[in-house]
Amino acid sequence: MKILVTGSAGFIGSTLTMRLLERGDTVIGIDNHNDYYDPAIKEARLARFVDHPNYTHLRIDLADREAIADCFATHKPQRVVNLAAQAGVRYSIENPHAYIDSNIVGFLHILEGCRHHGVEHLAYASSSSVYGANTAMPFSVHQNVDHPLSLYAASKKANELMAHTYSQLYGLPTTGLRFFTVYGPWGRPDMALFKFTKAILADEPIQVFNYGKHRRDFTYIDDIVEGVIRVTDRPAPSNPDWNGDKPDPGTSKAPWRVYNIGNNSPVDLMDYIAAIEKALGKKAQMDMLPLQAGDVPDTYADVEALHDQFDFKPTTSVEQGIANFVTWYRDYFKV
Repeated sequence: MKILVTGSAGFIGSTLTMRLLERGDTVIGIDNHNDYYDPAIKEARLARFVDHPNYTHLRIDLADREAIADCFATHKPQRVVNLAAQAGVRYSIENPHAYIDSNIVGFLHILEGCRHHGVEHLAYASSSSVYGANTAMPFSVHQNVDHPLSLYAASKKANELMAHTYSQLYGLPTTGLRFFTVYGPWGRPDMALFKFTKAILADEPIQVFNYGKHRRDFTYIDDIVEGVIRVTDRPAPSNPDWNGDKPDPGTSKAPWRVYNIGNNSPVDLMDYIAAIEKALGKKAQMDMLPLQAGDVPDTYADVEALHDQFDFKPTTSVEQGIANFVTWYRDYFKV
């Protein structure tokens, strides 16, 4: 297939692109290479496949309406995987405008491109952050998610709503994927695993928020990408049993679905840190800090819908995933 992947120099996008190229797909990649974190790692990720004969790279911004329209008109992708977004819960409090430009305006441009060019299926990154103030565990796609705790979370919830309207109005199959704390080789430098590893190796203290009482459903990158591919390959169906009197938040009469992709096994933050210490062979110094604004204390993914529909659920243990990351980190930074 010919697949458009936005955010193709990003953590998830670059790993997905490599997998698609390996199986024989043609990929058009979009990335704006912004400096939210060090662009050098984006260039290094991209260098692994940018010269592949079936890959085309476009350095454009989702908010550039004309550039995105031209991309669709020129390349005519059959499927689209939208992973480009302004990421980060805490940063959304400091710089809210960046989230509207990329996650709302940019997503509209993707939807319009899909609508006007007969795209067979749009899969897009949502986030576990949409569960916001929910406390019933595990988080299920059949729960209401109307109480976000950050603008980032609100922008991802908005993506799901925008996609639904296009599925309803134009019959465009769309699937939202709520990712749960993705980690692994080639990860983002602003994420905890990257920061903790760097600090511990440099004999610097790590910042441990909520006094270490977080629980997170850490999900390994290869499991995330496997889920994305399985979902992308099968356009979202409508639910013929959907009932407006008792609306199911996870399905629709329109060809629209949302799924959690999480490890279905939350880990205490202190246990996560212990696994990093074990992989590094070195103890961490810790600054224990209160819960930060916008953060949720716990995440835990119910992946029953994903397993039922795609016979898949993540399986990589945190211990193995962290060991893989540390091996990559030492090699990449030569430490």
